[in-house]
This record gives sequence, structure tokens and C-alpha cells, in this order.
Amino acid sequence: MTKKELIIEFYSGHDDQGIVFADGLDEAIIGFEPNDFRVVYSRTKVIDILAKDMDGDVDLASEYAEYNTFAAYVGNRTPIWVDDFNW
Repeated sequence: MTKKELIIEFYSGHDDQGIVFADGLDEAIIGFEPNDFRVVYSRTKVIDILAKDMDGDVDLASEYAEYNTFAAYVGNRTPIWVDDFNW
């Protein structure tokens, strides 16, 4: 079972507002913040995933992630993007 599936199975029935996941970034999930019902993602893993789609260009992926993913606000359930220092 994936981390996303585990989060859905364990937490989806506890709240009416739902859980917000970032499309295509399931492999970057590193946890869940149960007080605010927010999914926690590794910024490093997000950049790695995006770089694969951008022909391995980590700089381009990093720039894209900063402006289009990490800075996005989708309400009070916006995912948490953390530096896991897994460089």
C-alpha cells in the first residue's frame, strides 16, 4: 500500500473537508500532519520527480517547483513542503 493510500485509509473518515494531495507527487510524501489534516512532502523528492519530467534538469525543476508548487495556496489544507536535508 502506498503512503497516499495509507493516509486516505486512516484519515479520510475523520474530516468533512477532505485531504489535499499534490498531483503526480505521491512518491514525495513523507508524512501527515494530523492536527491540520495536511500532507507533508519532501521538497527534495518533489524536485527529483519534476526533474525526471524535465530531462534531468534539476535547476529548471527547482525553479518550476518554487513558483508553481511550493508557493501555491489551495486553502487551509495546502500541503506542507519541508526541506528534509536529504541532499
